[in-house]
Amino acid sequence: MILLTFNIVNIDSEVKNGAEISDEERLVITIDNTKAILRILDLHDIKASFFIEISIVEKLQNLIKAISGRGHEIAFYNKNSTLEKVEEVKKRTQDFLGKQIRGIRQKDHKIPQENLKLLEFNYVSNIDNANILFPFKRLKRNTEIIEEEGLSIVPESISPYSQLPYNDFVFQVLPMKYYQNMVFETLKNDDFVLIYLNSWQFTDFNTYPFKIPFYRSLFSGKKMEDKLNALLTWINEKELATSRMKDYIF
Repeated sequence: MILLTFNIVNIDSEVKNGAEISDEERLVITIDNTKAILRILDLHDIKASFFIEISIVEKLQNLIKAISGRGHEIAFYNKNSTLEKVEEVKKRTQDFLGKQIRGIRQKDHKIPQENLKLLEFNYVSNIDNANILFPFKRLKRNTEIIEEEGLSIVPESISPYSQLPYNDFVFQVLPMKYYQNMVFETLKNDDFVLIYLNSWQFTDFNTYPFKIPFYRSLFSGKKMEDKLNALLTWINEKELATSRMKDYIF
């Protein structure tokens, strides 16, 4: 099973040469990038899970309704929000969507699992930092879903052969043919492959003067759209099964 997920987050990078990009402009970039992702998913009739960053959830109500209306899962990505803020946003989002938010993803700032269970989350999908050295940081990890504190803990996937993780950076820089072979071989060994990408990777950095490392600007923007399109085309051609996170876990 392929679990395709997207982190919807604003770009927080500084800009070059004293230029200014307001918070409102950053939000528009995030919306445009997410719409590009949705168009590609619609083209291939594939459903995914969208992890919306807590601090921008209430500014993206129309977009979130559009994502949910297309049959995709809405979950949360907690960048640095407090437990109280997560609880408040979760309640409001469930009210305007009329659906329960089951999943949450965290990276640097992690709320204890027992507290997440009290907020009635059902699963946690934590991720690590993905920089240029990350693929060489760890060579072994558990890739099975486990139960802790009444929550399903979904680990990041890693190729048992190349030992590369399925994070946003690896997708961006690997040749698509190699990435496809990695997915195919992993599915022979593991029950699922969890793939995650960030909405900011679909930004045209020739248009917006953000200060980002050179290796992070490679294959971004339209090239990321093309890579995602190539991956989904291959998934359908090979008739590989895909699922939203909440459906696979429950």
